Amino acid sequence: MGTWFRWLALTAAALSGIPANAAGLPSALETAAGTVRSVGPEGRGHEAAAAAWSVLAGAPVAAVPGLLAAMDGANDYALNWLRSAVETVVQRGAASGQVVALADLEAFVGDTGHHPRARRMAFELLQGQDPVRASVLLDQFLNDPGTEMRRDAVARLAGRAAALAESGDTAGAVASFRRALAAAREADQVDELAQKLRGLGEPVDLRETFGWVTRWKVIGPFDNSGGGGFSSSFPPEESVDLAAEHGGKGVRVRWQDYETLDEYGLVDFNRPLSPLKEVTGYAWTEFWSETGRPAQIRLGCKNGWKVWVNGQFLFGRDEYHRAAEMDQYRLPFELRPGRNTILVKCCQNEQTEDWTREWEFQLRVTDAEGTPIRSSK
Repeated sequence: MGTWFRWLALTAAALSGIPANAAGLPSALETAAGTVRSVGPEGRGHEAAAAAWSVLAGAPVAAVPGLLAAMDGANDYALNWLRSAVETVVQRGAASGQVVALADLEAFVGDTGHHPRARRMAFELLQGQDPVRASVLLDQFLNDPGTEMRRDAVARLAGRAAALAESGDTAGAVASFRRALAAAREADQVDELAQKLRGLGEPVDLRETFGWVTRWKVIGPFDNSGGGGFSSSFPPEESVDLAAEHGGKGVRVRWQDYETLDEYGLVDFNRPLSPLKEVTGYAWTEFWSETGRPAQIRLGCKNGWKVWVNGQFLFGRDEYHRAAEMDQYRLPFELRPGRNTILVKCCQNEQTEDWTREWEFQLRVTDAEGTPIRSSK
């Protein structure tokens, strides 16, 4: 700790001469930000980060845009430290009548290359200083790549749509609600907008809106006695031959067609395979892309599961009947141009309570912001 205290004293002295209109972070702040950015789970680097945070928290108000930019690429632990430092700088500045330049905040918010949470913080600072200016900007975020910025713009458009409906302009309300629905990326907003449209007599296809993968080939049951199926490699993990027959759990099993009609894309193994316990099922599909591009598998599941794309294992969780939610797991991967394959393994355990009957998952392919990517075939 003695070394860190000496470093703090030297850094404070270095910062004392920083001009108020400094454009970027001086070297002392860059070093401190780098230390904070290296913080990790289980307390890794926290002692050093605490000392570095004190340096960042003592920065001049003019350094706030640079501190926000330090959030770019940071992990969640570092983001919390950096956000706290920015808040401290802003609060200290406000006490002495100093604020971040509005033009700097507006420029930062408009740069989609910055971390969405940093842009959101800059917007909130702008909103606190000049609500009218922030309000003018809000409409620009309807199709923003960051959901942190997009959500408020969607809510504003939905409010305008509701006002149109209240005034009797049903056609205008429907058009505005549909624009808002097309822009929404979060499940609660999508659900709310769908209810508004249905209340106006308009059909809404949530399967299409969310972009669920709905057509699969499924096979099972294979064994999962004592939970051993999760780590066992059954034939579909070696190769997928849709014409093959395999030995399953007490029966011969073949691939069969399955299409989910559920609005939330639930692939329910209980339907084609019957309700069973201590079993394993597989679902396989083809996903076609016109170009190669970064993408995410977004999965919700309360059973044990594993996912492969193009034969490559992505991730898995050996857990059962914990709360499931939409986009619960986000697995980055690279879509190939043309044909891609997705294989999902879903295990059911031995519990027999009513609330353990679910043997299902939901899956969609999206970009990093949650915009659905749909198979081109």
